Amino acid sequence: MIESQVERHLHSRIGLIGGLCLKFTSPGTAGVPDRIIIHEGRTMFVELKRPGETPRPLQVTVFRQMKKEGAFIYVLSSKEQVDQFVDELKTYARCPNMNNYDEF
Repeated sequence: MIESQVERHLHSRIGLIGGLCLKFTSPGTAGVPDRIIIHEGRTMFVELKRPGETPRPLQVTVFRQMKKEGAFIYVLSSKEQVDQFVDELKTYARCPNMNNYDEF
C-alpha cells in the first residue's frame, strides 16, 4: 500500500461523515502535516505515511511545536488506522483518543 491510497481513504471517510479533509501546505515551512481535518467544530492535523514509515526528524520537531500550542496531531499509516480515527472522531466530543501522536 502506498501513502496516496491511505490519503484517498482518509479523504473519502471524512467526507462520508460530513467533515472537511483539506490539503495542508505552508510555503516556506517544511515538516507540516499533510491534512487538516475539520469536523463538528474540531480541527486536527493528520500526517499520512506508508505502513511502517515514521515521521522524519524535522516533522517530529514541527509536530512537537504544534502540539505545544494545543494542536492535535495524528500519524496514520494504514486504512485500518484511518477507520479507527474516523470511528473515534464520530464518538469523542473533543478529538479522537488515539495514542499514536503521544510521542510528539
